[in-house]
Amino acid sequence: MRLTSPAFGEDEAIPERFTCDGADLSPPLSIEGIPDGTACLALIMDDPDAPVGTWDHWVAYDIPAAPAIPEGVKALGTAGRNSWRRTGYGGPCPPFGEHRYFFRVYALDGPLGLKPGASKQQVLEAMPGRVLAEASLIGRYSHR
Repeated sequence: MRLTSPAFGEDEAIPERFTCDGADLSPPLSIEGIPDGTACLALIMDDPDAPVGTWDHWVAYDIPAAPAIPEGVKALGTAGRNSWRRTGYGGPCPPFGEHRYFFRVYALDGPLGLKPGASKQQVLEAMPGRVLAEASLIGRYSHR
C-alpha cells in the first residue's frame, strides 16, 4: 500500500493552507494498493517533534475503504480525539523550528468498534491482528 498527497511529496513542506497559519484544512491524500479484504481504514497524523512529546493532530477510524481522502474533509469515518482534546483535523502549528508530521493509514479487516472520540492509543490497541497493510507519508512544516 502507498500513501501520497497531491499537495506535497514525501519529506517535503506541507503547504500553509493545511496549517494553523492558513485555513487549517486537512490535506488531500491518495491511497494506492488497498488490499483485497479491506473493510475500512484508520488514519493517524502526529508530530513526534513536539516539545511535550508526540502531538496527535488527527485520529480517524472505521473510514470506508476508498483510494482518496479529499481536501478539507470535515467528517471522516469515526472521529478520534487529537491532543487538543477535540475531534477532527488540527493542522501543523509548531511552537518553534521545523517539525515532521507523520500521516499513517492502516487497511483493516473490519471496524474497530470503538466509540467516537477514542484516543490514538485506544485505536492502536484495538488494531493488532486486524491490519492487512499500512503506509505512511511524512511532511514538514515551520512557521514563516
